[in-house]
Amino acid sequence: MKWSELCIHTTNEAIEPISNILHEAGASGVVIEDAEDFAKDRPAPYGEVYELDPDDFPDEGVVLKAYLAVNSFLGETVEQIKQAINQLLVYNIDIGQNRMTISEVNEEQWATAWKKYYKPVKISKKITITPTWEDYQPVSTDEVIIELDPGMAFGTGTHPTTVLSVQAIEKFLQRDATVVDVGTGSGVLSIAAALLGAGSIYAYDLDDVAVKAANINTKLNKVDDKVKIKQNNLLDHVTFHPDLIVANILAEVILRFERDAFDILKPGGIFITSGIIQAKKQTVKQALVESGFDIIEVNQMEDWVSIIARKPE
Repeated sequence: MKWSELCIHTTNEAIEPISNILHEAGASGVVIEDAEDFAKDRPAPYGEVYELDPDDFPDEGVVLKAYLAVNSFLGETVEQIKQAINQLLVYNIDIGQNRMTISEVNEEQWATAWKKYYKPVKISKKITITPTWEDYQPVSTDEVIIELDPGMAFGTGTHPTTVLSVQAIEKFLQRDATVVDVGTGSGVLSIAAALLGAGSIYAYDLDDVAVKAANINTKLNKVDDKVKIKQNNLLDHVTFHPDLIVANILAEVILRFERDAFDILKPGGIFITSGIIQAKKQTVKQALVESGFDIIEVNQMEDWVSIIARKPE
């Protein structure tokens, strides 16, 4: 099979929404090449090993690479992607240069392009994420391994917004808790919650591609008996009362349902929000406080912020 490599030069702020656009258009996954990644001095608190090649990174900004099968609809698909990205300006999302290029690659090149980016990464004290093809062995008795196949959808689970979310789950999750994962994507946060001791997890996403990917990944990690995955818009029709809600999505989306989150959480329940750019941190904090939450922790990784809030007892 022939593949087209679609390269989009954009900004860090636009990574999440453009990645979602590419997945909805049928891309198998998205490679992120961020100029800041190469320039950054990484402390590697969990023992990560980063092998970065300067030739893989742009001089500035971010390059997203996606792979689309060459077929008779490719031209229409690319045009739809362009229009959807331009539409992000309506939501005040900086799309930067927004320069797009397309080149053709064969099956072997495509496979190699994927695998060179993905290695096991320890993202918290307990959790290591590894691609399915790596023969990774835990180095401690309490290490928790999550296996993902980045070729299916939604990357490797090592983006800062995901790392912040997993670290918060690890810190605040109580054993046997009931968890809701809003905008589950690959299902990685639901898998982490299950492996860390949650009793039941409800994973929701409006995108049917995400629902399929989450189903595959929960089965791969043998937690499909704990995780109930459903196509659903945010917290619509949720009538039970969870102990913890986690939402790794854009700030604009969090601001659509923070009051619903407050209403359905048990007293003392935790709301973990991530996917928030630095410029919108204060807006989300204010909205959470106005909804009745107490802010108990704010964390930052690179340009991304997570806010952890608690519903008063």
